[in-house]
Amino acid sequence: MHAHAIDNLRYIRETMERAGSFTSVPGWGGVAMGLTALGAAVLAAQQPTIERWLAVWIAEVFLGIGVGFIAVRRKARIGNVEVFSAAGRKFVFSFTPPLFAGAVLTAVLFQAGLVRTVPGMWLLLYGTGIVTAGTFSIPVVPVMGLCFMAEGAVALFCPLPWGNSFLAAGFGGLHILFGAIIARRYGG
Repeated sequence: MHAHAIDNLRYIRETMERAGSFTSVPGWGGVAMGLTALGAAVLAAQQPTIERWLAVWIAEVFLGIGVGFIAVRRKARIGNVEVFSAAGRKFVFSFTPPLFAGAVLTAVLFQAGLVRTVPGMWLLLYGTGIVTAGTFSIPVVPVMGLCFMAEGAVALFCPLPWGNSFLAAGFGGLHILFGAIIARRYGG
């Protein structure tokens, strides 16, 4: 009887975990990511070549991922939640394919001399990742993703000199805006 009860409790716990949402999206981490992106925009604008401009933004990608991961771990620890729970794994596995596609397309577009399209493509694919992962998260996350997608779609049809401003507005401004909303409504 005792073993049967334990099995039932395990089944209930696992079912609830699979149905749960990923609530460790970091509001203040999003703000921090936005601030580093604004810094990258300033630094990138000062670069004399497109290659160095792109290198600054690629470095920002890695910095942003690091800041985001640290912030997620911190919020999960405070909330006594596992980062890689079933909902957390779904979030990650939904978020990373568009980022991988963006990395591959960046190399292809750079080699083809189509760097003008990179800012729009990055924003569009990042937004896609946020929308798809956001289905396993709090309601404001997919809305943020849609904003990134809309900005990316517009950026695709604009000249390259505007690309830095679009990246600053998206990765800087949208992260700060939605990070503040998440921090206020859903905790840190």
